[in-house]
Amino acid sequence: MADIPNIRALLKNVVAYKASDLHLVSKSEPQIRIDGKLMAVNLPKLDGATIKEMCYSLITDKQKKELEENKELDFSIMLPEAGRFRVNYYYTMNSELAAAFRTIPLVIPTLDELKSPAVFKSIIKREKGLILVTGPTGSGKSTTLAAMLNEINVRESKHILTIEDPIEFVHQNKKSLFSMRGVREDTKSFAIALKHSLREDPDIILVGEMRDKETMSTAITAAETGHLVFATLHTTSAVQTVNRIIDSFDGNEQVQVRNMLSVALTAVISQALLPRIGGGRIGIFEILITNPAISNLIREDKVHQIYSQMQLNKAQSGMITQTQSMYEAIKANQITTEDALRFSVQPQELSALLGL
Repeated sequence: MADIPNIRALLKNVVAYKASDLHLVSKSEPQIRIDGKLMAVNLPKLDGATIKEMCYSLITDKQKKELEENKELDFSIMLPEAGRFRVNYYYTMNSELAAAFRTIPLVIPTLDELKSPAVFKSIIKREKGLILVTGPTGSGKSTTLAAMLNEINVRESKHILTIEDPIEFVHQNKKSLFSMRGVREDTKSFAIALKHSLREDPDIILVGEMRDKETMSTAITAAETGHLVFATLHTTSAVQTVNRIIDSFDGNEQVQVRNMLSVALTAVISQALLPRIGGGRIGIFEILITNPAISNLIREDKVHQIYSQMQLNKAQSGMITQTQSMYEAIKANQITTEDALRFSVQPQELSALLGL
């Protein structure tokens, strides 16, 4: 029998190559993702039994039981010799185990190091409100949120409560106090943790993901009643994000939700990571910052008009559409026109702006 690859050594190499992900799937070599592109590692193809032996070496008996019962397992792990990882185990055809590992930097980057838009620093100075960071998987949502919380941690004395599945970035208390809760390990669900969070005297709450209407409703209520709430959604634009929240509720509930959201929503940041000319990746942001006009559009069920407000208010508010962000990045020779059009949520609008 061939030697079983050492999973810990493999993960150490993933970090050394500055890869974001490692994939173990039967009948394939291990594959890593660098700057958004998958590439095979120079190792033999793996079979299901080998992957199982590699993966089981990292988890407890309790986690093995959960995996075998639920056919899925999400967790995070710290390996002293390699680093921190968010992990998903899952089954593929013929009930063979597969795994995806996402690297989590041990040192939380600053907003300046991420070259985040300047308006982020003013957004996080709010005392209350709902700040949503959205985008597809792998677009850097967790990193942006970690950098925002780190900025607060360095400057302000706040109680910051985080609810994640699983816990990703681990914050050290600087000026602020962190209470970090993992779904399953420390609480049964996002909704239950959020419901009880208001009794835990938080100033700031991070909700790893708003998955259901109960979590959304409680997050909006917390933002409305004096807390600064950060959360993520898998949406690709600001307008789609507002619609997703409203559409998660039944028709007769939507009027109340629109009223609550019009008061509670502070900002929506929709982001994507595009290949940078010369190597690496660059963040492209669409930023909605609520003002009286936008609050009114949400309340009056005219969400489709928000986009034109974003286009008009760019100069004075820090708002920007994805199309405007991409246009500026193309003009600065940071991204190619081809990549911009490929990732754009409004390719026709971008083409017209570029005169194509």
